[in-house]
Amino acid sequence: MYYISDFFKKLLMKIHAIRVCPSKEKLSKEEQFAWKLAEMASDDVKVSAEVADMVVNRIIDNAAVAVASLNRRPVAQARAQALSHGRTGKGANVFGMPNSCSLHAEWAAWANCTAVRELDFHDTFLAADYSHPGDSIPAVLAVAQQKGKDGKAVLRGIAAAYEAHVNLVKGICLHKHKIDHVAHLCPSQAVGVGALMDLPTEQIYQAVQQALHTSVSTRQSRKGEISSWKAYVPAHGAKLAIEAVDRAMRGEKSPSPIYEGEDSVIAWLLDGPKAVYRVPLPEKGEEKRAILETYTKEHSAEYQSQALIDLAFDMRRRIKELSGIESILIETSHHTHNVIGTGSNDPQKFDPFATRETLDHSIMYIFAVALEDGFWHHEKSYAPERAQRKETVSLWRKITTVEKERWTKLYHDTDPDKKAFGGKVIVKMKDGSMVEGELERANAHPAGARPFGRAQYIQKFDTLTEGIVAQDERNRFIELIQRLPELSPEDIVQLNVQVDLEKLLNNKPNEEGIF
Repeated sequence: MYYISDFFKKLLMKIHAIRVCPSKEKLSKEEQFAWKLAEMASDDVKVSAEVADMVVNRIIDNAAVAVASLNRRPVAQARAQALSHGRTGKGANVFGMPNSCSLHAEWAAWANCTAVRELDFHDTFLAADYSHPGDSIPAVLAVAQQKGKDGKAVLRGIAAAYEAHVNLVKGICLHKHKIDHVAHLCPSQAVGVGALMDLPTEQIYQAVQQALHTSVSTRQSRKGEISSWKAYVPAHGAKLAIEAVDRAMRGEKSPSPIYEGEDSVIAWLLDGPKAVYRVPLPEKGEEKRAILETYTKEHSAEYQSQALIDLAFDMRRRIKELSGIESILIETSHHTHNVIGTGSNDPQKFDPFATRETLDHSIMYIFAVALEDGFWHHEKSYAPERAQRKETVSLWRKITTVEKERWTKLYHDTDPDKKAFGGKVIVKMKDGSMVEGELERANAHPAGARPFGRAQYIQKFDTLTEGIVAQDERNRFIELIQRLPELSPEDIVQLNVQVDLEKLLNNKPNEEGIF
């Protein structure tokens, strides 16, 4: 396992203290955290085989979940918008469309990010805040295709984006102040594009500041009735980031210092003028390995439910009759209890007519269905007829969550070998007997019972794309992506999954909107 060696390597990283500085202090740009991010991005350190291997896994993972969502409404709408922005000559391509379909990079990233995010089924990193670092990949790939970059440049860009995102999430909590996590994602997307393009530190610095300044939004998108905007959030960040890099390359400046300024995000939206945040970053010449700390999902649901889904499958075999259940208590972390549990105080999380996005953020619903069915499916488990089943609603409403210090401590542990996002479940039966179980990590987690490797990523791709992607196209893509480090610019343009256009909704521009 890379986890133990990585933990000790991380101890060598430099910890940057970020605080609000009055304008009169005249903080130099070299002292600003946005500059430190840019320095990291512009430090062209060789990408190890281990990191390259994981980048390949995550591109396969992204493609799998994107293709599975191609005809879902938000994805089809995003694609229709993007197709109105065709590009003559070299451009970027969009999941599902022919590789000859050339679009402006920021619009291709818009469509592809939405497709990747829609099912909430790709990678995650949880620490002081939440994140889906794989959301940076479509932005980096789109710009690589348009600008003629090769596989080594793509690896450099994606590794840098993950490094920025993972470490921001370790050090700065956004959700405490009800700020959505795109405020970490968008600067990371700018870092990734800047590293891909091998831009100087100054230009990446300006792009990072612009990206953060324009991407701050509230967490209302993840509260109450959760709408389709949740799928568009990373796409919005990708467009903002690509445009920020473009402006920086043309010599434009940005609000500065964006983290430390008197009227900055930290000063007014986060912990305030007296705050001190500590964020680790690799030293100059140090390898970027943050992607190895992230983890994907085996089940199409919020990451904090992954271990609990696995636990539900196990406990199902120990409960003879589900109708005999009187109550279910889930002991878990502060975040799980307050975000997807009863601590959120969201009545929508018990509503059988709620949106898929809302059900995906209800551990009560998720655990009930997993317990009843013994499997989890990205479509069947969320179908309206499934959510509205009488016995399911009855079981669902018997479930409550509670925060326990042990699980919160595990959630925040800085040692990846100890960090965990599971819980303990106590089922009280009507006859007075109890059935209990607990699981610290999902089976697919790198430290879990059945860690995901290349074979599992490919199996996930095959499962999600069955009946959508022709076998020849599947083989072409899987063979190509596994040669990523050696791919030419011409190969990178082919790094897409095409489907039969007759199976694809919104496969050409429409006039439903402005574009």
